[in-house]
Amino acid sequence: MSDEYDKSPSEPLSNSPPEASPDLSPDLAAIGLKTGEDADPHLVLIPVEAEDVLRRRRRRIAAISLGAIVLGLLAWLFYTASVDPIKARESFDAGERMIKVGRYPQAILSFDRAIALKRNFSDAYWERGRGYQSLQQYDNAIRDFTKVIQILPNDGRPLADRGLVYLAQKDYESAIQDADRAIELDPKLAAGYALRGAAVRATGNVQASLADFDRAVKLEPNATNYFERGATYQLLGQHRLAIADFTEMIRYRPDAATGWFARAESERALGEMDAAKADHHQGRLIDGR
Repeated sequence: MSDEYDKSPSEPLSNSPPEASPDLSPDLAAIGLKTGEDADPHLVLIPVEAEDVLRRRRRRIAAISLGAIVLGLLAWLFYTASVDPIKARESFDAGERMIKVGRYPQAILSFDRAIALKRNFSDAYWERGRGYQSLQQYDNAIRDFTKVIQILPNDGRPLADRGLVYLAQKDYESAIQDADRAIELDPKLAAGYALRGAAVRATGNVQASLADFDRAVKLEPNATNYFERGATYQLLGQHRLAIADFTEMIRYRPDAATGWFARAESERALGEMDAAKADHHQGRLIDGR
């Protein structure tokens, strides 16, 4: 047999690690990497320094912090989305209470808060516009009614309200345009006809305005519409018809002195002096004069 079979099979194998190649640096040899002619030409070694480790750690911390901020912001947005409308309604209700008792500056402040909490709160803009209108701050009122028109483009009522402000400013053309548009959107809107009638009458065309007041009374028989038609009859010298309308107004609003005074004027024009005197006296009692 060959000498290579003479070795004893019972000779234990060595457990010692292979000696490092003299071409390997101690560090590379420890991890089994080769250098020199035996090195892998595709292997690129990138040294990792302590500064790189710290930079990665900072990036991780920054990412975690940003995630926490985003989650917190989302939680805050969810909270405000659920709570702000409630607070906005509370402020709006407070403003309406102020409007009813004639405290218009305080009402406007409440509507300001409601709008700050709910940006497209159409009712708050609407009521704030009416508050400004009552204070004769007409430019502010027009701005708020215009905002309502933008939010509710298919509703004729804010157009009628803005038209009343134009009417107060003697801008009759704008008032008529708003009335026309309001009627176009809602042919059964009595306020649109009443507005147009008042604007047309103010231009001097009293007879033409009567048709709009007739329509307003038919659609919505109330104190205001009866009074406006009665005043139109009065201007036309039709005092018997005027007295009939003022009587209807008094039936709806017996506490309003204007109806009593207006009826007294037509009664006086017809020579009914006793009736005129009685109505005038009643008006003075209501007025506290």
